Amino acid sequence: MQLLSHTPGFDVESASRIAEKMFGRRARARMLPSERDQNFLLTDEAGEKFVLKIANALELRELLEAQNAAMDHLRDLVSFCPHVVPAVDGELIRREGDHYVRLVTYLPGKRLAQATHSPELLRDLGRKLGQLDRALADFDHPAVHRDFHWDLANGNRVIGESAGLIEDARVRELVLKCRLELNTDLRRSVIHGDANDYNVLVDGDSVVGIIDFGDMVHSWTAGNLAVALAYIALGKDDPRAAAAHVINGYTEEFPLAVEERAVLWKLLRLRLAMSVCLAAYQLRQRPDNEYLAISQRAIVETLPKLEHG
Repeated sequence: MQLLSHTPGFDVESASRIAEKMFGRRARARMLPSERDQNFLLTDEAGEKFVLKIANALELRELLEAQNAAMDHLRDLVSFCPHVVPAVDGELIRREGDHYVRLVTYLPGKRLAQATHSPELLRDLGRKLGQLDRALADFDHPAVHRDFHWDLANGNRVIGESAGLIEDARVRELVLKCRLELNTDLRRSVIHGDANDYNVLVDGDSVVGIIDFGDMVHSWTAGNLAVALAYIALGKDDPRAAAAHVINGYTEEFPLAVEERAVLWKLLRLRLAMSVCLAAYQLRQRPDNEYLAISQRAIVETLPKLEHG
């Protein structure tokens, strides 16, 4: 959790200079939201777009190499994930001061958070998540076998450590009820880990992009679906109905085991509870970072609807 104090602080002019110096791209830069890194949308002189990713100073090179390897693995298996663009010297990872730098392809589309969640779109989201998990089922890398604060398998620990920072007693009680008791071992694999509604890009009723592999981790396979469902549930009058469309699409591509279906709703609640806890902690460190609080109001409004199940 020390990551927030080591977030890069480059401006758009610096990002443009890095793009030209390292990647040979003369481009305009625009800052994109991020929790602990910096991302810039680059538009070069020909109108082609890329994303410049500047990593947190504490980020390990091995983890960035794992992300690059995953994107390379997926390149011929799915059509909706970015891939890494080499620097002018052929390297995939460069360094600027204390920070590692990469360039990845840009995927056009509207954020899922800004789209109407039609049944057709939700089902396609499920299909794309199923395709992604199926494609990653035979991928592995030592660096993603890590102790990561967003890993659902660490949910109970996160709640135990940070629930006391939640000022609203009613919300704190709801969060504490989300602690998970597992009586069985769930299937594990490498997962994307953060298919939230700002990391999913859509065009009409189709998902055209799943981006940002920064939370990739070896964990419960069903956790990847649960994370996406957690954000789909937000603000819905009937979150179970919305989730059902996603689950149906997912199982068309990648079947769930019986024990995974049994705990899926609990994993969804656990993710939301973790988000409340981690935001309570992080906002004390970075009260000016609006990105950290972006979903908190919707989570607080939605958690009471999810108490049972």
